[in-house]
Amino acid sequence: LTGVLDDCLCDIESIDDFNTFKIFPKIQKLQERDYFRYYKVNLKRPCPFWADDGHCSIKDCHVEPCPESKIPVGIKAGSSNKYSKVANNSKELEDCEQANKLGAINSTLSNQSKEAFIDWARYDDSQDHFCELDGKMFKLFQSVCFICCLLKNTKLNAVIQTCITEMSRHIHFNTLFPVFSLSSVCLLSWTGLCLEKRVFYKLISGLHASINLHLCANYLLEETWGKPRWGPNVKEFTRRFDPLETKGEGPRRLKNLYFLYLIELRALSKVAPYFERSVVDLYTGNGHEDAESKALLLDIFRDTKSFHMHFDEKSMFAGDKKGAKSLKEEFRLHFKNISRIMDCVGCDKCRLWGKLQTQGLGTALKILFSEKEIQSLPENSPSKGFQLTRQEIVALVNAFGR
Repeated sequence: LTGVLDDCLCDIESIDDFNTFKIFPKIQKLQERDYFRYYKVNLKRPCPFWADDGHCSIKDCHVEPCPESKIPVGIKAGSSNKYSKVANNSKELEDCEQANKLGAINSTLSNQSKEAFIDWARYDDSQDHFCELDGKMFKLFQSVCFICCLLKNTKLNAVIQTCITEMSRHIHFNTLFPVFSLSSVCLLSWTGLCLEKRVFYKLISGLHASINLHLCANYLLEETWGKPRWGPNVKEFTRRFDPLETKGEGPRRLKNLYFLYLIELRALSKVAPYFERSVVDLYTGNGHEDAESKALLLDIFRDTKSFHMHFDEKSMFAGDKKGAKSLKEEFRLHFKNISRIMDCVGCDKCRLWGKLQTQGLGTALKILFSEKEIQSLPENSPSKGFQLTRQEIVALVNAFGR
């Protein structure tokens, strides 16, 4: 691949050089830090689009949950959107709750009122997300150590392709986007599409290309006497991306992967002020490691800001205020629908990585369309206007790493 990408003033060679020599070595190190190695995921949610016919039974599809004893105390005990030792300290939380009770005019609330407040808060929180969140069903969650969960192509790769084919039959973008097949993501009818629609297609295509590339790079080549041999499958890569094999679509799919990279890179540069505040310290319970993790993250932010060919998200939703807001909301809801598809993947390992990368992209979009809120963040206290949960932070960094 060579040349300039569509819809942005950036060439592929510049992205390759920037990633290879600046970003990739550092993002690899960051992914190995404890804060970014653990992810809570609900692998038991039913598929919302068609009847679920069971999960993959092959051992390579299975996700092994991390033992409770191995999870860092700050991650295991902390609230999903708390980052500091102070915020995770239960004694201080108890003191705060006690002070609220003593200072309140009327501390008695009916159960009905409490449930209503919870519903309101849940609704308010949901308005800011671009992907389906797993909620607070902690009993169903499994804490997964990323360092052990490499995405590999098992013999049931056909299950994934069948699922993708089913998606194209069930998912329709009624008013904003025409029906498209996610299995090929042909994108042949782009003529006349507005920027927002093109961006949506490219992001989904880039996400699909990323997953396919990882499957091709770590493929089950053969299994003899119970000893599997994994490695790159050039033939499979050619089938999915070669210009002749794909009728010219392969290179465009790979370019969409570069476009996805640019979107997530832009999000990292935009969210830097959120993490530069002293109130955020990536708390795991190990003070020395937490300090090193934040220093490395801030170093990566400095590199992302130095990139001179960022995608300009300001050109999106730039019409009249009412129309732009409506279009942005449709964009958000359609992407949220895509994220729900991951509950239909039969292979647990693929479902895990699908959820991770989808939530990472959703977090990137959330950041890009919250620039004003990020710029007005208070330095020494949590913000009500813009927040990221630990799940979103972990998903964003690991999705970009993929």
